[in-house]
Amino acid sequence: MQTFIYTARDLKTGKKITAEVEADNDKTAARLLNERGLAPLEIKPKDEQGGRGIFKRIPSKDRVVFSRQLSTLMNAGLPLVQSLNTVKGQTSNKALKEIIAKIISEVETGSSLADALSAHPKAFDNVYTNLIAAGEASGTLDISLARLADQQEKDSEIMSKIRGALIYPTVVMIVLVGVVVFMLTSVLPQVQNLYSGLPGAKLPVLTRGLLGLSDFILNFWWAILLVLLSVGFFGWRWARSPEGKQWLDHFKMTAWGIGPLYMKLYMARFSRISSTLVASGVPMIKMLATTAEAVDNVHIEASIKRVSDQVKGGKSLSQSLSGDNSFLELVPNMINIGEQSGSLDKMLAKLADYYEKEVDNQIRSISTVVEPAMMIIVGIIALIMVAAVLLPIYSLAGKNLIPKY
Repeated sequence: MQTFIYTARDLKTGKKITAEVEADNDKTAARLLNERGLAPLEIKPKDEQGGRGIFKRIPSKDRVVFSRQLSTLMNAGLPLVQSLNTVKGQTSNKALKEIIAKIISEVETGSSLADALSAHPKAFDNVYTNLIAAGEASGTLDISLARLADQQEKDSEIMSKIRGALIYPTVVMIVLVGVVVFMLTSVLPQVQNLYSGLPGAKLPVLTRGLLGLSDFILNFWWAILLVLLSVGFFGWRWARSPEGKQWLDHFKMTAWGIGPLYMKLYMARFSRISSTLVASGVPMIKMLATTAEAVDNVHIEASIKRVSDQVKGGKSLSQSLSGDNSFLELVPNMINIGEQSGSLDKMLAKLADYYEKEVDNQIRSISTVVEPAMMIIVGIIALIMVAAVLLPIYSLAGKNLIPKY
């Protein structure tokens, strides 16, 4: 059962009514309203009334479990609707449960599973729906679902490793900034108070400079906060714009240190998705169009579209990819072997395995460098802060200006 928010006209009084109704789908909800003497004007699921956003997104692990369970049930011979109902009952994610309920309603009215899934693009992207469509067309839906689960698990594993590598430096920097702000706003002003009562005492240059920064933070903290929020907001807006995304995607591909990591990540994603689609029987042109969107880089997407045009013109995939700067040299070479041997899907899978291992090794290498680098940065900043506090004390002791009690 779902909750629907409806707007209807009372046939007796002519008044408009907005309220909620519980029903299996919107058609059932409309029938219930007619039975109550109401003429429905608009019926929408409750989750569409401002309930969208980050908390309504479906985590990748839930999609993996959904795909794996549905594949297992269908492989055991259960009908599609019964399998979907069983998976819905075992799903703990409320948003996904509501989506599955809608999918069941659409399938029961004659829609294909791929069409029902395509109505929920935030939960099931083009790769997912195209693979399901190919599985339905070939009668191997359970196998397509299993391949989908494998592909999603691999992609999720890589992204979790990258996020894990970023956690340590992020936490260290947040703590470091907090400590520095505390020292500047609480400890250093006390040193200044000690000096202010001593005639002839002069603070060292380092301490005076940091005290100036401390005064600025204390007097203009609101301006600093406003600037940070403005930079964050407009930076987020710019990153979502076409120009910003083009710049960021190019930066990811070419930046020192992270460029090779992202290139291997993109090659792994391209190879894994292509392998899954080819193995499921998706035509080459459709496979390239789907992969172009799924790689999540505008420059590689543009290259794949150029490659697709060349493939339409009669060139092989390996020839079309050869010499393209958006692809590493190994990719067309391995694809060429797969084309000649008639096992393109298997060769793409091996290529994906290779680059996924390379991404893993690159993350370890970056972590090995980042950790000591962070320790050096922390040490330098700690040395500066300690020096700013101790140098005035040593200066006072040297001039016998420390008051005696």
